[in-house]
Amino acid sequence: MGAMQHFDLAVIGSGSGNSLIDERFADWNVALIERDPVFGGTCINRGCIPTKMFVVPADFGVSPAEAERLGVDLRFVGADWAAIRDRIFGRIDAISAGGLDWRERSDNVTVFHGEATFTGPHTLRIGEEEITADQIVIATGSRPRRLEVPGLEDVAGKVFTSDDIMRVDERPQRLVIIGGGYIGAEFAHIFSGLGSDVTMINRSDVLLRHHDREIADQFQKQLAGRVRLRLNQSLSAVENEGDGVLVVTTDRNGVEYEYFADAVLVAIGRERNSEALNLEAAGIDTGEHGQIRVDAQQRTSVEGVWAIGDVSSDYLLKHVANAEARTVQHNLLHPDDMVETDHRYVPNAVFSNPQVAAVGATEEQLREWGIPYVAYSQRYADVAYGWALEDESHFVKLLAAPGSWHLLGAHIIGPQASTLIQPLIQAMSFGQTVPDLARGQYWIHPALPEVVENALLGLLEVKQPAELSR
Repeated sequence: MGAMQHFDLAVIGSGSGNSLIDERFADWNVALIERDPVFGGTCINRGCIPTKMFVVPADFGVSPAEAERLGVDLRFVGADWAAIRDRIFGRIDAISAGGLDWRERSDNVTVFHGEATFTGPHTLRIGEEEITADQIVIATGSRPRRLEVPGLEDVAGKVFTSDDIMRVDERPQRLVIIGGGYIGAEFAHIFSGLGSDVTMINRSDVLLRHHDREIADQFQKQLAGRVRLRLNQSLSAVENEGDGVLVVTTDRNGVEYEYFADAVLVAIGRERNSEALNLEAAGIDTGEHGQIRVDAQQRTSVEGVWAIGDVSSDYLLKHVANAEARTVQHNLLHPDDMVETDHRYVPNAVFSNPQVAAVGATEEQLREWGIPYVAYSQRYADVAYGWALEDESHFVKLLAAPGSWHLLGAHIIGPQASTLIQPLIQAMSFGQTVPDLARGQYWIHPALPEVVENALLGLLEVKQPAELSR
């Protein structure tokens, strides 16, 4: 074994960690370490991007029902799963391979393929090699949580996670989804939209339980029109049944239920990728479930070691990982002028049908925290573009502080929710008040953002704060 290689910077993880290494680091000697055979992280390879590329065809798949209400006769004849899959991954796999190739050829970056483990505060072992680095950025991300139930090893090849369900050879005719969060909700839309018979099993009594309850209830009601929802049940066993799989669940009273499927998707959350790092050897502090503790500047408990993204963040979201990467970029380059990541107004969206988007507090949180607020919901049905859509069930719900008229939360369910929410994120981020936002700019008539304008105007008409439950 030769002399130990030394680097100015070592980055563990090729997702947002890879994007951190830009031209400003051209004179740094950098190590980039990735254990996954696929380069580029979750978002591009098996997360946000391919799922959204599947959501759009699924949106077309459900459009005949929407069109029928408006007097247009469309027919869903079928979807070519293999063609859709190959188009999507033909593009993504090329980007991943190209990204790796570009990194492998760069003068100042050495790519290590293997698992990094700490052997000291600034020492890493990758396979047979050991390296040291002045600065280390941990960006190892997260992975789907696995289920521990009897029979799982016998039905391998029929039970999937979000990591591999998008690459299956054939679209399952019958799919059982375990879990009621945003990942399950998006795949329920993707597969039912493309023609599968979907059953969704959730152990609590509500889907999207982290969202505002009125939004979650409306989402659940609408999804139930397209997929079979089974609430308050948990998975107890899976077994082979002919070419398919038998899924056994138990409700809160111990009653058993059986479901037959061609495939099962387990979408019960994600786990942080920290256990393989041997953080104890470096003295790096972690919180619950292996979450690496960081301060506002993204520093861990060890000088010169930083963490970003899913492994350390409270938010498992790509736009947050990117923001944290920008913070670390700046702080590595300007150690005397450090910046903090702003986590105040982190938005999220669920690309299902209906679409959901949210930023800030829910009504339940404000009540729990004892914060006075006014609330107003504006139906799509009551603005002109909502008439064009003949919309029946979607709305914008806003929560604001009485008196100061700053927004505390914004929640949208319905078409284009993830786009419509942006002016509300902007208002919260830049301290714009409800009256300024509503009347300080033009809103195009009769475009759909009028539903946001009217929600803001409606808030101003609310005479008194909501009663806070003591």
